Amino acid sequence: MDIGAGITTGTAELREATRMERIGVHSHITGLGLDDRLEPRPNSQGMVGQLRARKAAGVILRMLSPSSFSSASTTVSTAPGLSGRAILLAGPPSTGKTAIARGMAATLARLYSLSMSKTEALTQALRRSIGVRIREEEEVVEGEVVEIVVERGITGSGKSGRVILKTTDMETVYEMGGKMIDEMTKEKVLAGDIISIIKSSGRITKLGRSFSHSRDFSLLSPSTTFLPTPSGEILTRRTTTHTVSLHEIDIINSRTQGFLALFAGDTGEVAAPLRAQIDVKVGEWREEGKAELVTGVLFIDEVHMLDMECFSFLNRALEGELAPLVVMASNRGIARIRGTEMRGPHGLPPDLLDRVLIVATSKYAPEEVRQIIKIRCQEEDVEVGADAEELLVQIAGEAGMRYALGLIAVSQVVARRRMKNTGGGSEVVEVEDLRRAYGCFMDPGRSVQWLKEQQGSLLVEEIGSDIIQGQNADKMDVV
Repeated sequence: MDIGAGITTGTAELREATRMERIGVHSHITGLGLDDRLEPRPNSQGMVGQLRARKAAGVILRMLSPSSFSSASTTVSTAPGLSGRAILLAGPPSTGKTAIARGMAATLARLYSLSMSKTEALTQALRRSIGVRIREEEEVVEGEVVEIVVERGITGSGKSGRVILKTTDMETVYEMGGKMIDEMTKEKVLAGDIISIIKSSGRITKLGRSFSHSRDFSLLSPSTTFLPTPSGEILTRRTTTHTVSLHEIDIINSRTQGFLALFAGDTGEVAAPLRAQIDVKVGEWREEGKAELVTGVLFIDEVHMLDMECFSFLNRALEGELAPLVVMASNRGIARIRGTEMRGPHGLPPDLLDRVLIVATSKYAPEEVRQIIKIRCQEEDVEVGADAEELLVQIAGEAGMRYALGLIAVSQVVARRRMKNTGGGSEVVEVEDLRRAYGCFMDPGRSVQWLKEQQGSLLVEEIGSDIIQGQNADKMDVV
């Protein structure tokens, strides 16, 4: 059985969907904040500080896709970019590793980030990170409707008809069958409308109404769009571009429900022979000029949590022809490699570490912390007083950036409650609101202190008391 012969992409059935947006931890990141010379701006696109690390990330993106930093008017380059490489963002917690990865993805306008588990999930994640841009040529009939004539048979069961279309240069009559008549009725096409018809599928789209019929007030609605009568030939060839990932092609061709399987959630495993056939088919499309690969980014946060089996798989996968750029992040120092008794830098085995380019991050300066807090307050639509902002900077330095940013939304709830109880005032977060939120939620340091006080009273205590007391404990090396 020739699996490859029946491979499809499902692009004809895909429709655009409006995505619901929410405020996330890194929703304010829109890029790396670099200029055309890849020089980092101090505060741009949601990125603050980490100048050297951001510049290094920009260099990687320039190698990956030279067009990423081009102006919108330039033509996207079809030259293959960097792929099958690995980057490691290494640094202490709360130093912007994930933010830099998000900025890289925003610059490329694509991000594929998953929680990894074993080789099948890694395979799917890798193939999600490789896009296939497929070009299809279609014959399209486009013009202004002059007249629609529908004729029914003697028995009334069958129907046929014709439609007269025109442009500024020509006029043509097209015969219509029952299916096309039903499409015309569904779209409510009338004389004076400008329509397009895809010849291969018969799909009709009403583009608008001709300016010459703008005075037909009885046929107008508030949403009516007026367009000039098309010029040139009625029948033209149009190139349509669809971009899908290799994983989506895998799922479409491995499930009986076709492209609807993309909405099923749990996609399950895909047979290796099918993947091989799809790779061959994609290679044929590339040779014929019908498709090109779009190299993506696979971001693996907390990469030290993978085990030796996953590291070995990544080593092999990075050698393949269809491999994305893999960006990893770790906040570990010399740590045990999961699944072994060995210890390695950043929790990675030496053979994988030998492949990666390491980008280091460092602690933020107090002024950079202040700017990040202002950006997050603006993103979450929270107004914070000057004294409360100063206290947040202090908390970030002592308890960690993530904890301080987490207090912003909580403090706003406390401020609203205060305003409701007093019957007046302002929603601006003040020092007292911040102190109340600080008292309700413990930071990691106070949590450790609480564990010391509760030692012996908790149900399960598997960690030795020397770790709780801080002996031989390295913040960058806790296994």
